[in-house]
Amino acid sequence: MADGTAMKAGNKTIGARLRIVLKPDIAIGPGKADILQGIRDTGSIAAAGRRMGMSYKRAWLLVETLNGYFQAPLVESSRGGRSRGGAKLTPTGDLVLDSYRRMEALTEGVVAEEMETLRQLLPDTAQK
Repeated sequence: MADGTAMKAGNKTIGARLRIVLKPDIAIGPGKADILQGIRDTGSIAAAGRRMGMSYKRAWLLVETLNGYFQAPLVESSRGGRSRGGAKLTPTGDLVLDSYRRMEALTEGVVAEEMETLRQLLPDTAQK
């Protein structure tokens, strides 16, 4: 998943969904990680939001929230117009996203056996 090709969507994708609470009211989960991934992949907050099926306003709100969490912003943006604007992750943004993706991968590995145990308890029609 670190390559950005498979973003999870709610409860439609099988697997663990990791939410990290760094301090009270400061958390990073799949949605915030996916908006960072989308910005990294597309160079655009709007395109990252569209990719996730969210409005530009919602995508901007996530970016502003993330930028306010840390000592340095995670995303830098430039206005559109003739120079065509855009957005990119800062070095701090890259570090946060990469760290979250590593934690996500570690979590998947740790819970895989227990996940399979639980899936075996589901009716056959639910194991798709």
